[in-house]
Amino acid sequence: MTLYHRLVIKLGTNLITAGKDSLDRRMMARLVDQVAELRRRGLEAIIVSSGAVAAGKHRLGMKKRRRDIPFRQMLAAVGQGRLMQVYDELFAAYGITVAQILLTRPDFLNRLAYLNARNTLLALLELGVVPVVNENDVVFVEELEGTVFGDNDNLSAMVANLVDADLLIILSDVAGLFTSDPNRDATARLIPRVEKIDQPIQDLAGGRCGERGMGGMATKVEAARLATSSGTAVVVASGQEPRVILRLSEGEALGTFFSPVTTRIESRKRWMLSLPVKGRIAIDAGAKTALQRRNKSLLPAGVVRVDGVFERGDVVAIVDSEDSSFATGISNYSSTDIAQIKGCRSDRIEGILCHEYGDEVVHRDNLVVS
Repeated sequence: MTLYHRLVIKLGTNLITAGKDSLDRRMMARLVDQVAELRRRGLEAIIVSSGAVAAGKHRLGMKKRRRDIPFRQMLAAVGQGRLMQVYDELFAAYGITVAQILLTRPDFLNRLAYLNARNTLLALLELGVVPVVNENDVVFVEELEGTVFGDNDNLSAMVANLVDADLLIILSDVAGLFTSDPNRDATARLIPRVEKIDQPIQDLAGGRCGERGMGGMATKVEAARLATSSGTAVVVASGQEPRVILRLSEGEALGTFFSPVTTRIESRKRWMLSLPVKGRIAIDAGAKTALQRRNKSLLPAGVVRVDGVFERGDVVAIVDSEDSSFATGISNYSSTDIAQIKGCRSDRIEGILCHEYGDEVVHRDNLVVS
């Protein structure tokens, strides 16, 4: 029995290289096999994968260890294509299509970029595609410096928040969070569950860097804090454990489980309501019923009026025929566009505007109904 529907799975460098200086196809095949099984069961999965730098280094036949940023950017540029090629070949054996998604931290800070990334990922999931996410190291260097994402650990948490994931699985070559360093202390014990990430837990995580990847246990705990604060459960576990992804999806206790400190709905509602409202969209009674009772998206056919000036990606209030606000959402279209397509069927959007960002004025996943 599966407890989760939408999973983000972070695969660390030390895991997919099996501790070597190149991608380990056999290890990657074992992980891909499990993700393919999740898809067969009707679950949704997004992979956040490290390994581009290691793949580039192997492809160029370089043995020398260098940590300077331009060198690592060059390796990432060479290796990213190879990394995606391996994923594409492995998933193709199961008839599954993969998509490359390269993100940077500013993509999460700019509302329009955030909306574009979210809509793209959700659309891919709806089509059964497995997105493979990595940071765009060639144009953004903070992950390579180990100052923000930390070998994609924090990136995976931000992706989990972006798509409202039920579970974030962070897999590496370590079994979870221990009471002390298990490599130095034979009495170290695995901590199976963390309800609150406080200072003692952060102290146990220790330093940031691993030998090949940039992320140590500290970045994994940072990522867990970010994801759990937005309502996503997190597990840090060893990817070498047999069928680890499938077992975790079924709720088996492996590694260290970090409990969410709020629900996803509460977190998203709090975030949405904290943003400035740039305008209002008035809708008819039928559209209101669809939004309130049937959890539907807002389509242009239900729009009666647009108030204010706003752009695509801005937050808007949604009001009923009595001018009473009952919902808040992120608009897929500008006020100018909506004024032209209001009252129309969705299949006429492109013909009217000469462009189209989807059938919905506000998608149900970007909508909070009070």
